Amino acid sequence: MKKELNPPQQRKSLALNPLFSWFGVSLVLLLLTLASCSRERGASDNQITYWSSNNGGEIAFSNWAVAAWQREHPAGKIKYQPVPEGQSSEEIILAAVVAGTTPDIYSNIWQGTVAFYSDAHILVALDTLDGFLDFLQSRCSAATIREITADDGHIYQVPWKINPIMTIYNERLIKELGYDTFPASYPEFLAAAQNFQRDDNGDGYVDQWFGNTSVNLAWYQRLFNFYPLYLAASNGQPLVKDGRANFNNKYAVEAFRFLQTLYRKNYFSKQSASAAQDLFITEQYASKWTGPWEIQYLERFKKADFSYNFAPVPVPAGHQGAVYTYCDPKSFVIFNTCPNPQQAWEFIKTMVTEQGDLQFLKMTNQLPRRQHLDTIAAFQAYFEAYPKLKAFANQAQYVVGVDNNPYLTEIFDIISQEYEACVLYQTKTPEQAIADAEAAVNVLLRAEQS
Repeated sequence: MKKELNPPQQRKSLALNPLFSWFGVSLVLLLLTLASCSRERGASDNQITYWSSNNGGEIAFSNWAVAAWQREHPAGKIKYQPVPEGQSSEEIILAAVVAGTTPDIYSNIWQGTVAFYSDAHILVALDTLDGFLDFLQSRCSAATIREITADDGHIYQVPWKINPIMTIYNERLIKELGYDTFPASYPEFLAAAQNFQRDDNGDGYVDQWFGNTSVNLAWYQRLFNFYPLYLAASNGQPLVKDGRANFNNKYAVEAFRFLQTLYRKNYFSKQSASAAQDLFITEQYASKWTGPWEIQYLERFKKADFSYNFAPVPVPAGHQGAVYTYCDPKSFVIFNTCPNPQQAWEFIKTMVTEQGDLQFLKMTNQLPRRQHLDTIAAFQAYFEAYPKLKAFANQAQYVVGVDNNPYLTEIFDIISQEYEACVLYQTKTPEQAIADAEAAVNVLLRAEQS
């Protein structure tokens, strides 16, 4: 159940796919460009092929959306299916691109890979379609639009859904430590962790940990620990700016130092998640960083007296302003094999109206990426019925996706290597680890720009 409800599951592919190692990206881009030049389309111009993720809720929503479209547009046939089964959706899409068998519309593309595909000239520039920009400006904030605008000035994606990363915590355990609200700053978090740590058996080993986050070194895991902390501390600063690394600053250094301390003091467990036992439910962890998919999972499996809530991720002492976080964004794209991009856009538009977004929210517990989500009248009854989700709706006004850069997976991989050395094995200072990551990222970006 947890796997089905967890949209981030599908991002594993890019870490496993050797095509996405930085030294192979240029070759792949060449292959994709050649493939885009040689495709032929045999389907009718009146038929649009649409692929969604294979998440159960999104399949149900897609079937609802297609049926609604077909009732109003009987001549505009939509051929719908979930993305074919495979090791991961990203690998399936990459294979389809190279083979020239892409769908017309794909609705589950990670924002971080859009630049990779747009640089290969295989996506439709959506701002060239009638009505797109007006609709986008009514739905999304100016900050979101800036974030998704490519270096060439075009927009190749429709921001659709987000899953903001927040702190989930056990309310009873936190209250027993004397807190009415969850500790908000690094010092408060560390002090609470020290008070929580216990050796119940007297055997010299910790039996309860204040928190847990993945110790897996795959690049995408940094999206759920280091990156939200960096965004929160820096008020949403980018990792890359003007073609160079932008993260060798006090925010990244202090995020690494905070994480390093959590492991050095044994406040966080290094245990990997087990399918057999969820240590947050068994109350051996007091907190962790997660998204709204956790709600439906916990409501199914928690004990009757288990009480939990959500708070923003922690920030450095003295932090001023809102607390930003990573939003795990997914988008719609239209591949340039599509015979009728305008019709494809008209179909997508019906899925991202207020009615479509509300239906999506109800069926998936994922949030639509639209401005003023927490105050739109159409959504209030649902948030009142599911108050835990309201915390994420409030957080949604302070979220960031990722930089519009085709080498993001390689950048996060470099950061993850330094994370291993500094945070997990304590062989580097935070200052040295971040400086080394900056140097390696700049070497990568210079090599790709030359």
